[in-house]
Amino acid sequence: MTDMPDTTSAFDASHTTSREEEFDDAADFYVPGEPIMDTKAPGGPLDERWGTRQFDARIANPAKRRRLSVIVVGTGLAGASAAATLGEAGYVVKSFCYQDSPRRAHSIAAQGGINAAKNYKGDGDSIYRLFYDTIKGGDYRSRESNVYRLAQVSVNIIDQCVAQGVPFAREYGGLLDNRSFGGVQVSRTFYARGQTGQQLLIGAYQALERQVAAGTVRCYTRHEMVELIVVDGRARGIIVRDMVTGELETYFADVVVLASGGYGNVFFLSTNAMGCNVTATWRAHRKGAFMANPCYTQIHPTCIPVSGAHQSKLTLMSESLRNDGRIWVPKNKADCDKNPQEIPEEDRDYYLERIYPSFGNLVPRDIASRQAKNMCDEGRGVGPEVDGVRRGVYLDFAEAIERLGRQAIEDKYGNLFDMYARITGEDPYEVPMRIYPAVHYVMGGLWVDYDLQSTIPGLFVTGEANFSDHGANRLGASALMQGLADGYFVLSNTIRDYLADGPFDKVPEDHPAVVEAQESVQTRIDHFMNNGGSRSVDSYHRELGHIMWEFCGMERTEDGLKKAIDLIRTLRDDFWRNVKVLGTADSLNQSLEKAGRVADFLELGELMCIDALNRRESCGGHFRAESQTEEGEALRHDDQYAYVAAWEWAGEGEKPVLHKEDLVYEFVEMKQRSYK
Repeated sequence: MTDMPDTTSAFDASHTTSREEEFDDAADFYVPGEPIMDTKAPGGPLDERWGTRQFDARIANPAKRRRLSVIVVGTGLAGASAAATLGEAGYVVKSFCYQDSPRRAHSIAAQGGINAAKNYKGDGDSIYRLFYDTIKGGDYRSRESNVYRLAQVSVNIIDQCVAQGVPFAREYGGLLDNRSFGGVQVSRTFYARGQTGQQLLIGAYQALERQVAAGTVRCYTRHEMVELIVVDGRARGIIVRDMVTGELETYFADVVVLASGGYGNVFFLSTNAMGCNVTATWRAHRKGAFMANPCYTQIHPTCIPVSGAHQSKLTLMSESLRNDGRIWVPKNKADCDKNPQEIPEEDRDYYLERIYPSFGNLVPRDIASRQAKNMCDEGRGVGPEVDGVRRGVYLDFAEAIERLGRQAIEDKYGNLFDMYARITGEDPYEVPMRIYPAVHYVMGGLWVDYDLQSTIPGLFVTGEANFSDHGANRLGASALMQGLADGYFVLSNTIRDYLADGPFDKVPEDHPAVVEAQESVQTRIDHFMNNGGSRSVDSYHRELGHIMWEFCGMERTEDGLKKAIDLIRTLRDDFWRNVKVLGTADSLNQSLEKAGRVADFLELGELMCIDALNRRESCGGHFRAESQTEEGEALRHDDQYAYVAAWEWAGEGEKPVLHKEDLVYEFVEMKQRSYK
């Protein structure tokens, strides 16, 4: 299969061969480990690999499945769909979430849509084009086999969701409608106004509840996973805290599935729900699951700007708005404090359309975010000053309203416009929205093989909690696609190969590994409750977020990352000495919940900075100032960094161990990315 035609030029080897001998900025911060490989991915033609793996995976017969147990942590799109599908297959499933209902999982906040290579618009889309767009959008830092499988499975997701009653938008003739998202030139995004995540989650929730009624799934709400139990090298259970009573409970199973989302809240200010955290995956990491590419975080360009130091989270405005909204800033700094309606057309800089004429406002998120930052750094940002700087650009719908009419815009984006008006007090039908980049999604996560199994046998990881599909930058509308692909179609076919050897021996309650896990959790809680410090958990979280955003955010440098590591280590030491947790452990205690999560964020933050320091190249959302083209675009160095960085926990106070998985491209030519 040959590569698709592209307007990009071939990667210029002189960018790398002219560099000095290979060196490593992070050499003092980690220990090199043995290479790692994905041994589960089949070879052969790309479009046959998933079918080959499905056939080769062993099957547990229906009678045996009734004796096989699965724990699923998380009830978002990945977790709810996985639990429902495994329950439907006949496994005994226990589903855990910290919310009071599976329907409150953060997937509900997704707005713009879900990708699928259906080619309903007849505009040249295909499975291969979706595969190619995803590989290119991820800046050639994802696996070919995984991404092609995702594109293949995408076409089934829409049929599944329509059958569940998901109310996708339709054209006048009744056909499902599509729109475009960043990084592509076709319309492949299915949507339900600006509520796509909510509607998809309701569909998955209905499927989950059907299995609850059938008795194959049992749901445990308001239960937070606080430790993974590993017995004889296999994941065999979890310890959870009942968030209402404070009781610690232990649950066992033949296999554990983590579908607990991403870790964007390490930055404190993000578009994530306040409860989103890294604890489930970080506890697994400390037990032996490798953490892959943690520095790959996505800054979403279309968020409501920060309005002051009082904020605890940021609000996403869907990327779908960039279909009809035009992004601009004043050409002249003197116009930045003017009413935008008073700035004539000739004095407006539609900078994305100017710099990237082929893609315009629909360039990928990392590129749109960096250019917005550049405009504001030049002093051409708009909106009120925060800390002396205007951090905002305009997203203007005046032309679209004139061309299509207000009613058409209301039909497409009405709830998003209403949300913006409620938050800002401004009517986006009358004045342009103001937007600015914010932390949104993470491409890093636990390392998994083609079967979605981590480096701990019996621990599978789905959705945003794993690293597998998006490379260094996720294309818009692909998160929902991956979550449902993993849950409905991939995991059910791969987990059965592992479970074919089960059921495994029952784990006794007094097994040393179980007792050790229980004692470690209790010791951690006792420390927080008895520490008697003077600083709140939130104050530490906010300070950590400031460090991460300043030095490991939209732009990273060697000096900045080294400074961040020092600051985080100092902050972490102070946290364990001086944090104050009010209340009691045997009751509802949100301060205690946050303390455990922030403790894990403090460790994760250091690893993110080490990972970013190790990768002295720019790719996707990871922008090292030392590695950019003359035009200020991200510059990769494929001769040195075409690998997945898989980090192993080495113990308290020890340097992490770096294992590299080489990325080999057989079907796509690695090129310097261009959207011009």
